[in-house]
Amino acid sequence: MIEYLTYSLSVFTGFFAIMNPIANIPIFSSLVQDADESTKKTINKKATVIAFCIVFIFVLLGKFIFELFGITIPAFKITGGILLFYVGFEMLESKKSNIKHLQKVKVDENIAVSPLAIPILAGPGTIVTAMNFVSDNNYLHIGIVIFIFAIMCFITYLAFLFCDYIVEKIGHNIITVIGKIMGLILSIMGIGMIIQGIKLAFHLFN
Repeated sequence: MIEYLTYSLSVFTGFFAIMNPIANIPIFSSLVQDADESTKKTINKKATVIAFCIVFIFVLLGKFIFELFGITIPAFKITGGILLFYVGFEMLESKKSNIKHLQKVKVDENIAVSPLAIPILAGPGTIVTAMNFVSDNNYLHIGIVIFIFAIMCFITYLAFLFCDYIVEKIGHNIITVIGKIMGLILSIMGIGMIIQGIKLAFHLFN
């Protein structure tokens, strides 16, 4: 029981760090700033549902994808670790996403698909994180990952729903600090994945 609780906490921390619903609030606000409340809610719901479906598919078909393309678990962990470290490092450096600087256009509900669902919520980092947690685990672990990701999508939905209130109460500076902390966590997770991959590749065990 303790093992599954620890695993669940690790999964939640990983998803929270990579999805970072608080730090994504300014992006969502800038994309829907000219939309009415009804459209904002529709875009919010559509984006989170699509993001869940994308990761759900990758979690279920992850092992099949590995076999189809001849991807080994050590190679995946090392590559995924490098990717997570890079994403975390960029967050620590406070590099702004190009998405925030898109030219202002008429609000279209299709932004729920791109760029919100892909790549902001269910980008490469999120997919890598999900597949890493289920790459060499049983069906119970897969169920835990899917359940916790569903919770994260719901948290993200609530964060976007109350984005104006959250920004007003905690301010942009606190959001920036949260982003840096999440970046540090991602970088550490990335290094951990690389170490795991090297150990598996060279059969090194404690």
